[in-house]
Parts: sequence; C-alpha cells; structure tokens
Amino acid sequence: MNSPIYCVIMAGGAGTRFWPISRSSRPKQFLDILGTGKTFIRSTFERFAEFVPAENFLVVTNGAYRDLVLEQLPEIGADQILAEPLGRNTAPCIAYAAFRLKATAPDATMIVTPSDHLILNEAAFRTVVEEAVGFASSHEVLVTIGVQPTRPATGYGYIQADRPIRADGMNKVKTFTEKPNAELARAFLASGDFFWNSGIFVWQTRTILNSLAALLPDTWQLFSSIESAYGTPDEQQCIDRIYPECRAVSVDYGIMEKAGNVYVRCGDFGWSDIGTWGSLYEYMPRDEAGNTQGADRILFDSRGCLVKTPQGKLAVIEGLEDFIVVDTEDVLLICPRENEQNIKKFIDTVRFNGGDRFI
Repeated sequence: MNSPIYCVIMAGGAGTRFWPISRSSRPKQFLDILGTGKTFIRSTFERFAEFVPAENFLVVTNGAYRDLVLEQLPEIGADQILAEPLGRNTAPCIAYAAFRLKATAPDATMIVTPSDHLILNEAAFRTVVEEAVGFASSHEVLVTIGVQPTRPATGYGYIQADRPIRADGMNKVKTFTEKPNAELARAFLASGDFFWNSGIFVWQTRTILNSLAALLPDTWQLFSSIESAYGTPDEQQCIDRIYPECRAVSVDYGIMEKAGNVYVRCGDFGWSDIGTWGSLYEYMPRDEAGNTQGADRILFDSRGCLVKTPQGKLAVIEGLEDFIVVDTEDVLLICPRENEQNIKKFIDTVRFNGGDRFI
C-alpha cells in the first residue's frame, strides 16, 4: 500500500439530541457520555491512531470548538484542524478536507469518520477498515463501511449490497434507503443483503474530488475557486468567505446515492452511532427492572428508566416507567423515552422563552 493513509474526523455536530448534557458550547463529541473515562472524539482518535500516524489526522469542526479539539487531542497540531464557520452538512465538510489533502498529500487515501460512534470490537473494526483501505487505494471506488444489522432498526440508513454477497465482504452497492419504516426494516433484515450505513467512508483523494466535480459541481466549484489558499495563511479567510455560499447537503445524498462506483465493506463489530438518549440506554448497564444503574440513585416502583445525574447528587424516583431523567447543574429534563424526538421542540421552546442561556 503505497499511498499514505489519512483519517478525517468530522466533529462539527451540535449534538442537540443529547440536550441538556450536550450544549452548544460543548456538544456530545467532546463529552464522556458513555462513562468510559474518554470523550467520543478521544475514543475515535485512539481507534484510528492504531494504524494512522497522528500527523495524518485532520479534524473538521466548527471554529468555536478549535480549542476543545486541541485540548482533547494534544497529539495533533493547530494546522490539522479545519475550522468551518458554520455547519453545511457532510458534503462541504468532506470537500474541504479533500481539497486540503490535494494541496498537501495528493496521493492520500482518506478514511472519513464521524467523531461520536461506539465500536465494541475494535480488532474486528480495524480489520474491516484496513481491508477497505487496501481496496480503495488500488481502485477508483468510493467505499462505505456497512454494519451487519442485529435488529430491524428504523433510525439508521440501510445499504443494499449486490448479490451474491462476496466472501471477502467487499460488494458493489445496489441501493441506499434512509430510515425505513418498521415493516420495511423487518424485510431488509430478513433479506440478508441489507446493511446499516455507518457513515464511515474510504476513498482516494482524487476519487472523491472527481465525484464532487461530477455530482456536486456547485460545491466543487466553490472549493476549487480558492485552490491556491489551501495550506497557506490565507486558507481560513477564504473558507470563511465561501462557506455561507455552500449548499447544505450530505455526502450520502449528494454523491453516494448517485455514483456508479460505490462499494460496501460489511462487518460485524458492535457498532452504534449513539445518536439519542434511547440508543444510549441500550448500551448502559441496567438492573433487573431495566433502570440504568448508578450509585447515586434510588428508584421505587419504576421500570425502564434512563437516569443521569451529576456525580455526587442523589436522585430518588418513584412511579416512573420508561422515562428519561437527565439532571445537570442548571437544567432538569424529564420525559417519556418514546417522546425523545421532542427534544428539538423542547430546545426551541427554551430558546424562545429564555434565549441561549440553557442551550
């Protein structure tokens, strides 16, 4: 494998679905929500640092989080942080990283990963990614990492692989489906040729740039217009100028669903995007009544509750079933687990009533 491997960590999300723990000043990727002693972004960095040198990382994030990234990833330099002035979804984020690499490491093979996923089997994951890197570095292809589904989840995107499913796990992609209903998800699971879309990608820098030019020409043109600035002191000023003009579009919708050279490397490595309180509940230790465990909580006649309180603060709860209870220094959230999709509405109402103080 001759081309250098670079890892691009996408860390610009606001993490609103984990409010009130996740705040605009410190969103979930910078928090230890899982209680492992490491933040999400730290765990992501360490996962890939096993086979990618620290100097070959790029972190794309909101400019407001630059210091948080440097604090939590002291191995990287300030020039490895690509600061977005505002969020524009994943396609502009990836375009920025690809154009930077075109200027500084044009022969690179890129691994692109979100900053906030859970991987339970790190060894199996590394095998999958390294095989995807080997395939992508020697072919003009776009590879996405697929996950063997374990249940008919409706909150994930699905990738259909072309039959027959190859023994090496590297298959041409047939279709993408975003968040199917329960009946369709059950059919996907039964078919055996659908996989969860992890949102982790592997490709050569030149391959993704060619795809951007062909399928998202407006995005390609904007980033191409400042090509002489990448890797120079003028880069940030130019990025700040063009970003508001970028169309907000995901790389899945803008490129992966339309390109003809997309492959999926499937694996089973204990993956979750831990995108909501409900998904976190599934991975937290629970007692015989299904309540999340913790030293500083006493529950009576309660079942299926996720309880998260500040360290040293006692919570005494009676008579709740399938509730989320999250207490912070200045905000207390109590809502049914089945209504967690209302958190965005809660945030909008809090902002309307009191501004951004609690956001």
